[in-house]
Amino acid sequence: MPKHQLVVIGAGPGGYVAAIKAAQLGLEVACVEKEQALGGTCLRVGCIPSKALLEASEKFYEAKKGALIGVKVQDVSLDLPAMMAHKDKVVQANTDGVSFLFKKNKVTRYLGHARFVSANKLVVEGPEGQTELEFERCIIATGSKVAMLKGVEVDYQTVITSDQAIALEQVPETMVVIGGGVIGLELGSVWSRLGAKVTVLEYLPRILGGMDGELSRAAEKILKKQGLDIRTSQKVTRAYVKDGKGVVEVEGGETFTADKVLLAASRVPNTDGLGLEAVGITPDNRGRIPVNAHFQTAVPHIYAIGDVIAGPMLAHKAEEDGIAAVEGMVTGWGHVDYNTVPNVVYTHPEIASVGQTEEELKEAGVPYKKGSFPFQANGRARAIGSTDGFVKVLTHAETDRVLGVHIIGPHAGDLIAEAATAMTFKASSEDIARASHAHPTLAEALKEAAMAAYDKPIHI
Repeated sequence: MPKHQLVVIGAGPGGYVAAIKAAQLGLEVACVEKEQALGGTCLRVGCIPSKALLEASEKFYEAKKGALIGVKVQDVSLDLPAMMAHKDKVVQANTDGVSFLFKKNKVTRYLGHARFVSANKLVVEGPEGQTELEFERCIIATGSKVAMLKGVEVDYQTVITSDQAIALEQVPETMVVIGGGVIGLELGSVWSRLGAKVTVLEYLPRILGGMDGELSRAAEKILKKQGLDIRTSQKVTRAYVKDGKGVVEVEGGETFTADKVLLAASRVPNTDGLGLEAVGITPDNRGRIPVNAHFQTAVPHIYAIGDVIAGPMLAHKAEEDGIAAVEGMVTGWGHVDYNTVPNVVYTHPEIASVGQTEEELKEAGVPYKKGSFPFQANGRARAIGSTDGFVKVLTHAETDRVLGVHIIGPHAGDLIAEAATAMTFKASSEDIARASHAHPTLAEALKEAAMAAYDKPIHI
């Protein structure tokens, strides 16, 4: 029976990063993954393919609308198969990259579904039968799956999930998206740009409920202008297929009919069939595996990271969990500052946030100051023809320490990295403002917003 110092269950961003880091730190590591391709939901059917489609669809949309600066384009037409082929090529390059890294770092890979049979033994059920593995330590990194919504009858053809929404063979004339969060808005944007009439139904009073209110209100206004029909405070009670169409019923409201209905309400931890009961691990009422500050479960040598534990369901959060968990095993120290984990929505313009929102600071009674700066006043934003949005910096009113940064605008997902780094080092807004920023760059908008938080901006 094969025995390993560490077995990682799941080869998504959390699992494969944990496996590689553990191998780099000298452990003998194996990773169990039930899918043939490595990389998990993120690389195969989530982050990577959706971003490939978002980028391609945005270019098509700009060409179609005649928004390319100084360029006349005639007879613009969509080649959806080519766009999907590009997406598939990007996915394969990334999944093949993980396979290469496993070989490079001597991580043993097992294909199949893992199930605990005792505190130190797993059974892997794969295409060639069962394999028993012994381990000294184990990390559960099985990620998350689409949350089913009561009354929504998913048939994966007409009423679909994000897995199918990244692989449609033709553009639907109409699409209803259930959920105004990150996934719903991103995939809704893709198909809207490609020609579908998209309606987004959100249960909460506003889209992007976990983000800063000012940011989400600005995003809703911009996305509506782009053609998305966004309806908030909509409680979906039923969704089903009738006469080849998707039908969505809303409590106290109208009934929607569309060619495709996309369920994108939320995600839940993926712990099905792991045999947790065999080792005495009990998930909480939301299906998450409880862990301590060192990512240890109720069984100390079994760890859990990423989407199966509390915290934001983000690929990069899972990666940080994985590194911290294995560093803790080997060195005795590993830590993740969840307050500096950024969140990004890859619509156009992008939306990015790190730290506390204005609503959270008010609720906690924290004295704060706010500085903001519009991209309309930024030279680089004008030059690239993308001036929608702003940067907002929130600081402690007494110490000037940065508590949160919220951006909607061009390349917000890249700009937020500076804010996350600054917050990691407990920077003040003055620290950011006094750091020289190259001109002309979009990053100058963050500098000016920081200046506005403790004094006054220059360029407005």
